[in-house]
Amino acid sequence: MPDLQALALVCTLTPSPEPSSSELMARHILDEFEHQGVQASSLRVVDHNVKRGVQVDMGDGDEWPQLRERILAADIILLATPIWMGHPASVAQQVLERLDADLSETDDQGRPVMYGKVATVAVVGNEDGAHKSIADMMQGLNDVGFSIPAQGGTYWVGEAMQTVDFKDLDKVPDAVATANTALARNASHLAWLLRRQEYPTT
Repeated sequence: MPDLQALALVCTLTPSPEPSSSELMARHILDEFEHQGVQASSLRVVDHNVKRGVQVDMGDGDEWPQLRERILAADIILLATPIWMGHPASVAQQVLERLDADLSETDDQGRPVMYGKVATVAVVGNEDGAHKSIADMMQGLNDVGFSIPAQGGTYWVGEAMQTVDFKDLDKVPDAVATANTALARNASHLAWLLRRQEYPTT
């Protein structure tokens, strides 16, 4: 059976090659996926010309169709977003809006095309809002058809009204590292189960 594939959609507002706490968090989690035998890759959504809208292809140079092909090829999606003003970054919301088009896209047995795929969420920020951001993202991903594993969300939030970011830390805090490991382990397990036995059609 082919190896599982995990793809991180990094929703930082910062284009490459500038450092990104969201990308660093995603990288730590992808390393955990690789320890589970899962092939892992990532992309910064902001590096691509993703048009606003709720269609599979918005035309006029829209690069979402290429990103969507990578999503369709993956078994596990990690949506990594920073918190801005207590909410997920606008790029993360844009990803959900573009995935909304897949509510009406089905496989050859009539199931939504994202059925059988696992979604996880990682949040970073130096203000409160991690639990709500994870909840908002998971709700949207589940609506589209992704399955959510046990403890499929992880986060790091710094002290309120301070300037330390996740990328400024000397090491990943033990609690975050433990949560990242559990996320990768549980998501991999669920993805294998769904690979072996797909959701029924009736």
